[in-house]
Amino acid sequence: MVWRPSPSFGLRAEGVAIDILLLHYTDMKTAEAAIQLLSDPASNVSCHYVVAEDGAITQLVREGDRAWHAGVSSWHGEGDINSRSVGIEIANLGHDHGYPDFPDVQIDSVIALACDICARHGIRPERILAHSDVAPARKRDPGEKFPWGRLASSGIGHYVEPEPIRGGRFFSAGESGAPIEALQAMLALYGYPLQISGTYDLETELVVTAFQRHFRPERVDGIADSSTIATLHRLARALSEKA
Repeated sequence: MVWRPSPSFGLRAEGVAIDILLLHYTDMKTAEAAIQLLSDPASNVSCHYVVAEDGAITQLVREGDRAWHAGVSSWHGEGDINSRSVGIEIANLGHDHGYPDFPDVQIDSVIALACDICARHGIRPERILAHSDVAPARKRDPGEKFPWGRLASSGIGHYVEPEPIRGGRFFSAGESGAPIEALQAMLALYGYPLQISGTYDLETELVVTAFQRHFRPERVDGIADSSTIATLHRLARALSEKA
């Protein structure tokens, strides 16, 4: 691991424990370009770690300090995700530049780093999140190609095998009623920032899209089909059984 300190950091909020591991992609041409941006005082962004395509890890901010990586975000009604998280940027071109697969050697490094961070801070599996989970209206990273299942096989993250895509009832933009309200309530209970309105509005569509990117990546379309809903139910049930 290489230490290249960034000047862009601050103090964590007093009394707030580190209880989230937040995963991003860099959305830049190279890991080095991302490191330079995250180290530039004019950028006002930073992260604790960057994992390059070849698996090399660079640390930019001490874990005890508050890096500036999450932006406006929320989980379980808690804002200031930066104060309660450690952030890992994973080098990848991103959706707007071809969005390549994540190399195995890179994911091996992410797994090792995540295991170490979670063990030291006692971060629970369900608190290992995507940037798109906590900011679904703004972010897509690390995206549907990120191998959450592989991380879960190493004990990283809360995960169930996605329910197969079949036909059946689905909910989409403009619908309203008690079933939509129940869907919104379950997504909010899981942690997503979502108002329970009973209407399948744009906010709901964006949250469903974020959920699919993380938990049902085979089809990311913002439509709550039976596969998406069944996967959400299984995740919620697994959490309640563990509680």
